[in-house]
Formats: sequence, structure tokens, C-alpha cells
Amino acid sequence: MSSLKRRYKDAIYEQFARVGKAVASPKRLELLDLLCQGERTVEVLAREAGLSVANTSQHLQVLRAAHLAEAEKRGLHVVYRIADPQVADFFHALRSLAETQLAEVEQLTRRFFAGKEGLEAVDRTTLLERVEKGMVAVLDVRPPEEYRAGHLPNALSIPLSELRRRLAELPRDREIVAYCRGPYCALSVEAVEILRAEGFQAIRMEEGVQEWRQRGLSIEKETL
Repeated sequence: MSSLKRRYKDAIYEQFARVGKAVASPKRLELLDLLCQGERTVEVLAREAGLSVANTSQHLQVLRAAHLAEAEKRGLHVVYRIADPQVADFFHALRSLAETQLAEVEQLTRRFFAGKEGLEAVDRTTLLERVEKGMVAVLDVRPPEEYRAGHLPNALSIPLSELRRRLAELPRDREIVAYCRGPYCALSVEAVEILRAEGFQAIRMEEGVQEWRQRGLSIEKETL
């Protein structure tokens, strides 16, 4: 192989490696997952990811350098978002590959749900059909900014932190399906535990907005 071709190949794979290096961190993957849900400030990302603002900023700079995220200054805050919808596709492809190839993913999930009777994953196809037909009440327990960025059709927004004081807004004559950020988000797990303790019929949906979108189903956005 000529030196010119070799230099070209080395340069190309070096660029590919920039993306790999950017996501070679559990916390950066978590931040990327959060950004797939919708744009938000550094401070909110830090709180959600359990990091200091300084550490969050450092991680975000790495994602930004690899063109996976972009930032915008708004007043006193910097707001981040994914750089392109393909970033969300990439993240979900990476997650799907890990689910397929790494037995530890299933083991960790099974361990988390041990003792949480009735909170295991329900049949996805049946549940999605019931949601689409309006046979159940759909509850979005994510933060408001994520709901505004995109939510399941006709979903009611009650963030988990407000759930206990807003129970009167929920129907008792229909089953409630709670969802959050996808299969590895614990917000809906806690929501279902609260609802069942209060006498509601409630189940958890594994899929979140991103999974719904990837199935080619419609997503609603809140208009201001």
C-alpha cells in the first residue's frame, strides 16, 4: 500500500476514533442519553447525572469537540442539545448492541427489579396497541422540559417530584401507564410504586419517547 493511501486510512480512522473516545465514558453516555430527551442547561444536566457543574462542563466539552453535542448561550446559562438527530440513532444503536452482546446488561436489569413484583417489563406490542387506542391513561413522569421537547400522544405530564400532590388529576377507572426515558430509567418504576400504594391500577412502559420515535410512531410537542 502506498504511503499516500496509508496516510489517508490512518487519518480517516483517527476521525472515527474521535467519536469512540467521546463516548468512552459512562457519564458522557448518560449525558448523551439525557440530551437525546431534549435540550437543557449544564446545571440541570449536572443535577440529573449526579455530577458537579464543573465536571459536567468538562464532559460536555468532549462531546462537543466530537460534534455529538452543541451549545448555545442563553442569558446566564449555556444550553446543550444533540448536534443532529443521527446522534440519537447512534446512541440507541450502541445501546442495542450492548444489550445483544453483553449478558451483564440483562443481569444488572434483572437484579434491579428483583423483589419489585409486577414491575418487570410488560408485553411491549400489546401495551403499545392499548396506548395508541386510548384504552389506558398515559403518564409522562419526566421533567417538564423533556415533556415539552416531545412526548407520547395524549400523555399527561406529571413529573415524579409532583406526583404525590397531583394524584387527584389521575383517573381511577382506567389503568395508568407510566413512562420515562426508556428501559433503563427508574423514574417510571418509582411512579408505579407510588400509584399502586395509593390504590391505582398502574403499570410501567419500557419504551420512552426515543423508542416510540424509532418505531415510526408519532410524537407530540408542546406549543407555546
